[in-house]
Amino acid sequence: MRKRNYQKELDQILEEQEQQGRVPKLFLHSCCAPCSSYVLEYLSRYFQITLFYYNPNIYPEEEYHKRVEEQKQFMFRFQRDMQETEKLCHPMEFLEGAYEKERFYQMARGMEELPEGRERCFRCYELRLREAARQAKKLEMDYFTTTLSISPLKNAEKLNEIGEGLAEEYGVSYLVSDFKKKNGFKRSTELSGMYDMYRQDYCGCVFSMRERQDRKQKAGSSGSPEL
Repeated sequence: MRKRNYQKELDQILEEQEQQGRVPKLFLHSCCAPCSSYVLEYLSRYFQITLFYYNPNIYPEEEYHKRVEEQKQFMFRFQRDMQETEKLCHPMEFLEGAYEKERFYQMARGMEELPEGRERCFRCYELRLREAARQAKKLEMDYFTTTLSISPLKNAEKLNEIGEGLAEEYGVSYLVSDFKKKNGFKRSTELSGMYDMYRQDYCGCVFSMRERQDRKQKAGSSGSPEL
């Protein structure tokens, strides 16, 4: 089976919208401010965006609040800068979801020891995307999607598979993506530097934090630099 080119599919959708003169409403789930930076720069030309911060996986609670504040501040600063430089940028809104950490731990039960990037992560994608789909349906959005595919460590094929399945279930179109393409990840790091953003060194959950700490300890004890 031929592998899908999600970036090409997205380009086609955006081109068709421009030809029709449409500005649809997009419900954009964001995992963090740095990952949202390029995605907002890219998609705000084509959509009215509601940025949705729903990440019950974040640990500890202080980290959660730090990340959500960084997200809000970046979005407002970015929108202001676009207006001041008269670059095309449609209106944006921000919505914070509930910090339902127990919902995340219930989902992860029995998968605590799995390495990052396996089934626990896929279930976490589904947890967050499901809430995004539910909210998008409630708010009568044209599309929903997530910034998660910008990370080289996230499985874009799995994200799109989950998103399209939820689109059928909730009746809201899923905007396919692989935002790391077109140097998207590189651009996100540039924007993070320009806005002096806080960039965390682990995905967000307690399991990824422990895995990161283990790698650091092993790298330190071996005397080899961590890759």
